[in-house]
Amino acid sequence: MSQPIISVKNLYKSFGDNHVLRGISLDLGAQESLGIIGGSGTGKSVLIKCILGLIEPDEGEILINGENMVGARSAKRQQLIQSFGMLFQGGALFDSLPVWHNIAFGLIHGQNMDKVKARKIAMEKLEAVDLDLKVADIFPAELSGGMQKRVALARAIATNPKVIFFDEPTTGLDPIVSATINDLIRRCVKDIGASAMTITHDMHSLRIIADRVGLLFQGGLIWNGTVSEMDKTKNPYVNQFINGLPQGPFTDR
Repeated sequence: MSQPIISVKNLYKSFGDNHVLRGISLDLGAQESLGIIGGSGTGKSVLIKCILGLIEPDEGEILINGENMVGARSAKRQQLIQSFGMLFQGGALFDSLPVWHNIAFGLIHGQNMDKVKARKIAMEKLEAVDLDLKVADIFPAELSGGMQKRVALARAIATNPKVIFFDEPTTGLDPIVSATINDLIRRCVKDIGASAMTITHDMHSLRIIADRVGLLFQGGLIWNGTVSEMDKTKNPYVNQFINGLPQGPFTDR
């Protein structure tokens, strides 16, 4: 078996008396898409922020291609982040920049690429997410929510990252637009050969995007398996969560 792209080992993180992560361990393989599910406050966002180096864990290891990033120098972390892509929940586009500059932001400001070359790549990524090139010079506020999400996806893939993180990629979108975004994510990740890690509460989205699923509860990874195994498991936590049941271990506590 090949070495995981990301390997989280026995990760702990607390904020005062709030113990958010309690010994999480998980792997993300090459060109694998991992979905992270769980209720609000179970540590999903904190986990991703630790992997991205935005939060320092209290204990444990985060191995990227076998190299531990916990406690690594800032220059090493910066190099690491440049190999990642991120699609934020709200898109997080810069209102003052035209669409093409939003897409090319990491190329220009992270890789010091000249704007002519960066714009060319931005235009290619616009096409990759099925947007008309005419939108390149307008501002995000002039786009619909679905179009803004496509621009955010184009930005996430602009640097051809090795790993892309998705934070609730379909939140706030209608079912038709959500289905389009799901298909685009799956296609774009496959086209650039990236691995993906997605936080989502959308079970339909999860089944399209993810190969494997991890369920977080009370700061721990209590179940993981393939999407097919998720739909067949007898695990009561998984069954309650994916079916949205009012009664079960999540609500009995």
